[in-house]
Amino acid sequence: MRTPLSSILFILTSSFIGSFGAVFLKLGAEHIKGSLGSFLRNYWLAVGVCLYLLSSVFFVMGVSQGELTILYPMVSLGYIWTILWARLFFKEPFTMSKIAGLVMIIFGVALINFGNA
Repeated sequence: MRTPLSSILFILTSSFIGSFGAVFLKLGAEHIKGSLGSFLRNYWLAVGVCLYLLSSVFFVMGVSQGELTILYPMVSLGYIWTILWARLFFKEPFTMSKIAGLVMIIFGVALINFGNA
């Protein structure tokens, strides 16, 4: 079975949306005051959960037509977006170890996708 480009695009979209889900979950976590009410009324958390659910829809659409062994590792590309969003929204620093980790992820995904050729 060959993995179509549309499946790859669905997975990339899924990882991109999921990375925003992580941002909103962190924003929501910063607004929890320790009570169940503050948790339930937290729209940041609600947006984060909705983004993860939407991400799952794109993921399912992607894996339905392609090889899981090719597509699932591509989800890790969301870490690239997440490190950028963490820098942009939370002023988290780029470090050499984070950059090295991202390079390894990209290399690993590229290596796995050679199996699709």
